[in-house]
Amino acid sequence: MKIPFDKLDKAFENRLRLQIMSVLVANQRYDFNSLKDLLDITDGNLASHLKGLEKEEYILVNKSFLGRKPNTNYEATDKGKKAFAGHLDALEQLIKSTKS
Repeated sequence: MKIPFDKLDKAFENRLRLQIMSVLVANQRYDFNSLKDLLDITDGNLASHLKGLEKEEYILVNKSFLGRKPNTNYEATDKGKKAFAGHLDALEQLIKSTKS
């Protein structure tokens, strides 16, 4: 069996991007502060990984105000969900191929 390394998506090589996409695929949307608390990372670290996922068009950014406070929500795009599912499939195939 050929190992599907070419199917692994470089955007998900970093564990934080993998975690972010896991949260966004499992939930319709998630706001910045909730993601930061859940993943226990700094503002800057989260922002840079979100920017990377946004650049790939894997997530959408929705900015609004709750009263006078800014609120930024993120959601996975169809492209992002498809790429994430493909990455997980490749990981599963890789794991299965090493068990033989």
